[in-house]
Amino acid sequence: MSKPAPARYRTTTWSSYNAALRRRGSLLVWLDLEMEWLAPASHRAGRPQTFSDAAIQFCLSIKVLFGLALRQTIGMVASLLELAGLDWPVPDYSTLCRRQKTVTIQVPFRRSHGNLNLLVDSTGVKMRGDGEWQVRKHGPGRRRQWRKVHLAMDAATGDIRAVEFTPSREGDSPVLPGLLAQIPVDQPIGTVTGDGAYDTRTCHTAISDRGGTAVIPIRRNGRAWKEDCPAAKARNETLRATQRFGRALWKRLTGYHARSRIEAQMRRLKSFGERIALRDPDRQAAEIHTRIALMNRFSALGRAEITRVA
Repeated sequence: MSKPAPARYRTTTWSSYNAALRRRGSLLVWLDLEMEWLAPASHRAGRPQTFSDAAIQFCLSIKVLFGLALRQTIGMVASLLELAGLDWPVPDYSTLCRRQKTVTIQVPFRRSHGNLNLLVDSTGVKMRGDGEWQVRKHGPGRRRQWRKVHLAMDAATGDIRAVEFTPSREGDSPVLPGLLAQIPVDQPIGTVTGDGAYDTRTCHTAISDRGGTAVIPIRRNGRAWKEDCPAAKARNETLRATQRFGRALWKRLTGYHARSRIEAQMRRLKSFGERIALRDPDRQAAEIHTRIALMNRFSALGRAEITRVA
């Protein structure tokens, strides 16, 4: 029996997507002349801050975008301000390092119309240890350490709507309620799609409490739950549908394979670097949130629309 012909896809917005890719390399995209560079008066005891959070986030964005150290970052920021004809002061590297621990990174996103369909997953980012070549030659060392990044992506816009940064020992299912809590209450949730690691009562209950539908495959050898809540009843319906139609057909009918898009976002996240250079957890979280903010800005400039042609 011959194999079916592979599916073919076509990018329908190539001209606009090509222009968006060029704009991603423009430094003017990241410099907003209307931003509040100096910190407003706090009217509190103690020495006031000189630079606003927006100024610190701009410097950190340049640092992450070009993979620079702090001293090189302030040099590049000073050059950009000079080329733009702005006489704004530039924070020194010690100020930038200190503020990175406490700054609140603003992650821009586009709000989709209608119900919000979320794709959730997690990945590991290396914090300490040998490189991949060293591991292949001599085996893994004892000091290799990782951190986990949990993401929730809007399937309609491709923007990351929620981020959690945890130690590597933290599982996926306990973090999902925290991800859903970052979504505004007035934003209705349609579906939440995740892999079998989210097939727990905690996850199904959190999704049901937000009025959403869980698109989560049943774990291998999964059994029916006691139907003592709406979440358990919905999960058992998924179990019966899987047993009747099969796992592969259930995934096609529910659109589960759209979860591959969040895996593509994981690759984009690691394109800024496989390793986190910082050691403090708060500074590490600020770097991850800065990466997410850059990714959402990239998506806002333009995305490829791909359709199946055969």
